[in-house]
Amino acid sequence: MQSQQVIDLKITEHYQKSNLTKNLIVALAEIGKTLDSMDPEDLVTMDEFHARGRLATEELAKQAELNKSIHVLDIGSGIGGPSRFLALKYGCKVTGVDLTKEYCDLALLLAEKFGLGERLKYIHGSALEMPFEDESFDIVWTQHVAMNIKEKEKLYAEAARCLKPSGTFIIYDILAGKNQPIHFPVPWSRTPETSFLATTDEMKSYLQNAGLRIKTVKDRTRETIDWMRAMKENAEKNGPPKIGIRLVFGTDLNLIMGNMFRNLMEDRLEIAEFVSQKT
Repeated sequence: MQSQQVIDLKITEHYQKSNLTKNLIVALAEIGKTLDSMDPEDLVTMDEFHARGRLATEELAKQAELNKSIHVLDIGSGIGGPSRFLALKYGCKVTGVDLTKEYCDLALLLAEKFGLGERLKYIHGSALEMPFEDESFDIVWTQHVAMNIKEKEKLYAEAARCLKPSGTFIIYDILAGKNQPIHFPVPWSRTPETSFLATTDEMKSYLQNAGLRIKTVKDRTRETIDWMRAMKENAEKNGPPKIGIRLVFGTDLNLIMGNMFRNLMEDRLEIAEFVSQKT
């Protein structure tokens, strides 16, 4: 049986891309921009690499009651798209944790380029062993992360530990549908070795066992299917965006996203949103 440490190494290999920053610079040049002249909106089709992109982030943020006094922990922060959005729109502080060092380095670079260095911080590390004091954050937030984590009880216990009393924990994740197994490769894994999907009922148990009271659960599967269909039609009509998730996922993006869509259509995957509160 694989340990989480072995799994983490394989996950890092999956996400790590050489020259990600250089490739972004090249892509920016294609639209007449540089790292110094780009706008945050130039990156939105690249740095919100979860189902329904920025729209999903905006929906989650509306449930978080954010303001300048709030400190958010973003578990699995990627290259920082959601955290930059939260800092720019609401003025809050965000600390991100991600297993992929290259993502953390680029997220920090972009934060500094947009003048957000005082509000955003990124730490390279595991979501299962985060270097924070107990009850450090007002809100804990995670989007499309737990699919790679086998030790889910530990993940949610660690998130709850970092959350202040009565704080809010927001999850937007990919879950197991009623039909299994899923078709690989998918965005988070090329093989079953690093894919660990929970069901909705299992998620509820994990959160409750971590001392979290579930406030709302929303199924976003149908909306995700519609969004993916619209994105595909737009790409066929206008071509893929110059700055898009292909920079993150590479040349086999069409196969990966095709499997994602097929899994959703065949009820092998579900997209769900959970809002809970620390008791």
